[in-house]
Amino acid sequence: MKNTDYSKLPKVELHLHLDCCLSFDVVHKIDPTINYQTYRASFIAPAKCTDLADYITRAVSGCNLMQTSEQLRLVTLDLFDQLKNDFVIYAEIRFAPLLHTFKGLTPTEVVSIVNEAINEGIEQTGVEAGLILCTLRHFSEVQSMETVKLVEQFKGTNVIGFDIAADEAGFPIDNHLKAFAYAKEKNLHVTAHAGEAKGAESVWKTLKNFHPSRIGHGVRSTEDTNLLEFLKQENIHLEVCPTSNVQTNVVDKIENHPVDKIYKSGVSMSINTDARTISNVDLRQEYETLEKYFNWQKEQFLKCNLEAIRHAFISSEKKAILIKKIEMMWSEHSVR
Repeated sequence: MKNTDYSKLPKVELHLHLDCCLSFDVVHKIDPTINYQTYRASFIAPAKCTDLADYITRAVSGCNLMQTSEQLRLVTLDLFDQLKNDFVIYAEIRFAPLLHTFKGLTPTEVVSIVNEAINEGIEQTGVEAGLILCTLRHFSEVQSMETVKLVEQFKGTNVIGFDIAADEAGFPIDNHLKAFAYAKEKNLHVTAHAGEAKGAESVWKTLKNFHPSRIGHGVRSTEDTNLLEFLKQENIHLEVCPTSNVQTNVVDKIENHPVDKIYKSGVSMSINTDARTISNVDLRQEYETLEKYFNWQKEQFLKCNLEAIRHAFISSEKKAILIKKIEMMWSEHSVR
């Protein structure tokens, strides 16, 4: 059987960290003293990290170059170029605005700058995108509340949702209960990282306390068949990032990744890169990996893209337009 050329097919990405996706071009533009060797060492993780905490130390390099208005703008536009080259037609980009205030910008200014840069990126590339604001596991209750209130403040702009990220294993949920209760009260869209550095019990706890409609990663949900059934019944979408999960030692090697088990269970899911630079991967490569190791074909990838749109934090009108575009282009495209 001939393989499909996924570079020519429209894709959707729901799980993508802005500060983990800086290309060498934009890094060198912001800081010309950084050569390619230094870039690879500081921004790209090895094929195997010790764990998630080790993996995300590379995000620090990105954050350090995203502290001024122009830096934030350049990094955002750079990501749009990457998305266009990968034929992504809709993406939900996430970041923690409180990490970009070290040179004097306020959190409100940070969100405003990135929001405007997204407008610019959409206009320049034709890639549609939304912005998800993240609190982090190690943040205080005050910081979490500040972040969720930014989501509310920017409602009606490109800001479309609230998330919690960072080291799931090292920090409990206590500091964030108030923020997620606030998100629920204000009817804000919510996703939450879980089932990555910790097992199924962490997903259960996240679902019970944060009430997300999506789970970032969630791959360890396969450790509990009752949880898989619950996710299916409640139509909770899993944002699966295969390459990243191998690097962070969630799974030992790609052949043992639970992506195929999740798909066959009927749980709604999508394929994502998580961190295009840290994992040194794009969606085309993620698809080719799953094709190689699990014999996935167009049918599986089309379903994942449609599920991503159905669970995107956008209007039903925009969903309908994107679904029509994806279905039309995927049906027209023949194998190579």
